[in-house]
Amino acid sequence: MKSQHFLLHYRPRESGETSGPRLGLVVAKRFLRRSVDRNLIKRLAREHFRLMRADLRCSDFVLRLAVRPKALDRQTLALEIKRLLSKMTSPRR
Repeated sequence: MKSQHFLLHYRPRESGETSGPRLGLVVAKRFLRRSVDRNLIKRLAREHFRLMRADLRCSDFVLRLAVRPKALDRQTLALEIKRLLSKMTSPRR
C-alpha cells in the first residue's frame, strides 16, 4: 500500500505463528540525513502502531519511507502513518 511518503508492505500470518501484528521500519539515510529526523519518523510510526495494534490484522508489516519529505511536519506525517495503518485494520464482527 502506498501513501504520499510511505510504502506499507505486509505479509499475512497464521494466528498460531505468533500472537498479534509485528512492525518493521525502514527509514533510509539517503532520504533523511540527520539521525534526529529518522528517529522522529520511527517514533511516530511506533506510537501509532502501538495505539492501533489491537485493531490490526495478524500480519507482519514493514513501513518504509519512499520519498524525501519536503518539510518534517510532525502532525502531517503522523496523520499519514495513521491513515495507512488504518487501512489494515481487521473487520469488526
